[in-house]
Amino acid sequence: MPESVSGPDDGELDPVRIPDGDLDGVEAGVRKLMERSALQARQLEHLASAPSPAPGGASPFAAFGLPGFNGPGPAPSPEPRPILELEGEEYEDELDGLGDWVDDFLLPVYGAEVTTAAPWCPRWQEHDGVVAWLHALWLAYQQHKDPEAGLAGMFVWHRDFLTHAMAAVRAPGGPLSACMTSPDRPTHRLLPGPPPSARTQENSSAPAAEREPEREPDEPSGPVS
Repeated sequence: MPESVSGPDDGELDPVRIPDGDLDGVEAGVRKLMERSALQARQLEHLASAPSPAPGGASPFAAFGLPGFNGPGPAPSPEPRPILELEGEEYEDELDGLGDWVDDFLLPVYGAEVTTAAPWCPRWQEHDGVVAWLHALWLAYQQHKDPEAGLAGMFVWHRDFLTHAMAAVRAPGGPLSACMTSPDRPTHRLLPGPPPSARTQENSSAPAAEREPEREPDEPSGPVS
């Protein structure tokens, strides 16, 4: 152990004397630290001169946890979008996934008996309003069943999403009211929506000459003399 030597009364301290027996251990520890530091420096130099990053886009520096050298991370998953905003193959793929969830989970568990007070349609995929409601319900289900939603996640889904969505879709006067009201009489009918507003009809029926663009307030209305 180092020996502490008390200094004179003027506050100055004599140098600390380390016994000769401890010097060997100190020197060995210093040498070991220097060798380890030199080894890490050689490894970093070798990795920095590598011709290309590791397969999969991972940087060789990622193993060292160096900031700025972790390479590109995993591609973020696309943000969910309302299904009616999708088109083509993207829409069909999303509709297929929704159909599997509705047929395999939603209807077997929550599909009450088909009656006049709770109609249904075996071709519900052709009702855009129903597709939009059920897709939103599906997205909410995926969010609230996630562990990050907490222990009450599924209760919130039942209370705030399932009840309202099913009531809107299967209401007596809802989008399926002209479809199947009895399992023995499967029917399908698309109800027409409201007609366009009067302003839209007037603009579409007016001759092209009458649909001139409006002039700016400072635009002259006649020839300049």
